[in-house]
Amino acid sequence: MIEFTTDLVRVLFAFCFYYPLFMAYLWMSGGLYYYLHYERKDPPPDKPPPLLHYPAVSILVPCHNEGENICETVAALQALDYPEYEILLIDDGSTDDTGAHIERLAQGDDRIRVVRLARNQGKAVGLNTAATLARHDYFLCIDGDSLVDMHCLKWMMRHLLGSPRVGAVTGNPRIRTRSTLIGKIQVGEFSSIIGLIKRAQRTYGKVFTVSGVMVCFRRSALHDVGYWNPDALTEDIDVSWRLEVRHWDVRFEPNALCWILMPETLRGLWRQRLRWAMGGSQVLMTQFGVLLRWRQRRLWPIYIEYFTSVAWAYSMALIVLLFGVGLLVDLPEALQIRSLAPGWGGLVIGSTCLLQFGVSMFLDSRYERGYGRYYYWMIWYPLAYWILNVCTSVVALPSVLLRGRRRARWKSPDRGIRPHVP
Repeated sequence: MIEFTTDLVRVLFAFCFYYPLFMAYLWMSGGLYYYLHYERKDPPPDKPPPLLHYPAVSILVPCHNEGENICETVAALQALDYPEYEILLIDDGSTDDTGAHIERLAQGDDRIRVVRLARNQGKAVGLNTAATLARHDYFLCIDGDSLVDMHCLKWMMRHLLGSPRVGAVTGNPRIRTRSTLIGKIQVGEFSSIIGLIKRAQRTYGKVFTVSGVMVCFRRSALHDVGYWNPDALTEDIDVSWRLEVRHWDVRFEPNALCWILMPETLRGLWRQRLRWAMGGSQVLMTQFGVLLRWRQRRLWPIYIEYFTSVAWAYSMALIVLLFGVGLLVDLPEALQIRSLAPGWGGLVIGSTCLLQFGVSMFLDSRYERGYGRYYYWMIWYPLAYWILNVCTSVVALPSVLLRGRRRARWKSPDRGIRPHVP
């Protein structure tokens, strides 16, 4: 029994430190393949290829207490380089001056319409309400604090027009809030982790989630899956999976740029990442059936990837717990963890992290000048964000189980300190 326990702890220890190593090389190889096969052949982001035709688009902008940001967001939308579109501004029970701002904006532009909800119903309900009022067959959905690039719609529509099976296209979010260490690390994170993962997932078939801050949908695809789920904690993850389960294709378009605000305080970052982790755990439970259906086999890799990442978080938490307890009391030899660093493997992991950051920033350098200067801040990423991801994943799963089924409503997030002007 003691020998079995010792072997089990060794396996757990190896899994904790070498699973991230394996995934890093998988993401890098997938991201480089995507770049060589698709991205490298594209023209510059400010020169999107012409489309055969330009169908009208409805832009849905759900807002809750966005008085400080909505005017800037709408100004970016009004500058879009696209022939025909309407803008639906959805005020979901705001308690600030959002309503007054959007009414004034609508008076000055015939393309803008206002949708008012008397009380906070949640982002999904706001989007569903606007979808019933939208005039067109394609939806661009963005958050009320996002600034879209003027060419983003053309880049996204090329996928929707190129294949009738494409149900959604997610864009490439860029971080605006960069005034603190947390903000600077997130600039690199969205490239080295989020952007690289989406490229890799697109390479092997399915994308885990669209980015809710900017995504373009085909109306018929949303209709097929029942639009957005009001009970989903992260409506973007939920709708991505329901689309792909119904065999709609979800794509990533790195040239479709969008500038977003992110938390720059630990409290704001914790709340955001916990919500993301809870949304992912919710999908793990609701979509477990895909593993039992052969027709859903293309979803198996991303399901197993996320499931394994949650298992890694719990394993890492257990290793840290055993190490901490071992400092206070004498544990049996089989349970002793003498170090949290796997010897020479720690150097390999650290070098791999820096290589991953370098590869991903090279891929994203075409979208922003001077991007490489954030590379030096990424040395803090493994320490700070691995701890954060472990904690949020461990808390998220029981939180989802205890939460049950109830409406997901808006909570005003931390929007950073000093936005960077794109």
